[in-house]
Amino acid sequence: MRTPGWISQHMAALRALLVFTVLVGIAYPLVITGVAQIPGLRDKANGSLVEVNGQPVGSSLVGQAFTDADGNPVKKYFQSRPSASGYRLDATSASNLGPESVQDTLGDPALADSPDGDGSKQALLTQVCARSKAVGELEGVDGRRPYCTDDGIGAVLRVFYRDGMSGKVTRAVSVNQPCPATPFIATYEGVAVECGKFGEDYGGGVLVPVRGDAPAESAVPADAVTASASGIDPHISLAYAKLQAKRVAAARDIPVSEVEKLIDEHTTGRALGFMGEPGVNVLELNLALDRR
Repeated sequence: MRTPGWISQHMAALRALLVFTVLVGIAYPLVITGVAQIPGLRDKANGSLVEVNGQPVGSSLVGQAFTDADGNPVKKYFQSRPSASGYRLDATSASNLGPESVQDTLGDPALADSPDGDGSKQALLTQVCARSKAVGELEGVDGRRPYCTDDGIGAVLRVFYRDGMSGKVTRAVSVNQPCPATPFIATYEGVAVECGKFGEDYGGGVLVPVRGDAPAESAVPADAVTASASGIDPHISLAYAKLQAKRVAAARDIPVSEVEKLIDEHTTGRALGFMGEPGVNVLELNLALDRR
C-alpha cells in the first residue's frame, strides 16, 4: 500500500527537524563550548573574571561603579564613566538622547514629596552640565562647559518673537530653571527673562542655547560626563584617568607619580592598532592600587 503524499511530506519535515535539532541545537553548541575551553580562550569565554583571594570581584570586560551606599564617589578609587543603566547587567542600555536634547521636562511641584517623583526629566544637555560640575568639584578643576549655567543646568531659553520666527523679541523663558529660581541671564535682547513654570506650553518659542563665558575646552573630558552605548564600558580615557590621579594619590597618601605609573601600566592601546583611542581599565587599575 502506497503512503499518501501528505504523510510522506510530513515525515520528511519531521526527519529534517530532528536532524537539524541534533546538529544545530546540540552538536554545534557542544563543539563551540569545547573550543572555547582551549587554553588561551578559556578566560575570555568564561567572562574574563577578575578574582581577589580566589573570589570574583568583577570582569575586565564589564564596568562597575566605585561609590558608597549613598552613591557618592569613593575618593581613593578611580571613577568609571557615567552609566545610563547604573551599571546593572540586567538592564544594559543607552539613554537614547542626542545633541538636540536640550530642554528639560519640569516636574509638578504638587508631587515634590511623592515617592514616585515629580515627573521631571533632565535633557542630555543638563545631564552633561550637572556631571561636569560634579566632576569639577570632586577633582578641584573648572567644570564649566559652554551652554551650561554655573549651577549645572542647560543654559537654554525659549524666545518668542513678534513675527513667529523673527522680529522683535516679546518674551524669553529659561525653560530649564523652574520657578522660583532666578534665571541664569537677566535679560535677552532687552526683554526680562522669566523662570520656567510647570504646565505652561512654551512650544511657540524658539529654543536658543546661550553660550556663556565658559572655556571652549572644558577641563573635564567628554567621557566623564557622557555614558557609553552599553552603559557598562569598563574603560575611561587616559585624560580622565590623569585628571583623577591627584585626588586618588591624596586619598591614599602616596606620590602622584606612582599613581600615574599605574595608569600607564593599565592603559590599553587602540584596537588593531588604529581603531578608537587608548583606554584605562578602571577595575584593574583600582585593584592594582589596593594590591600596592
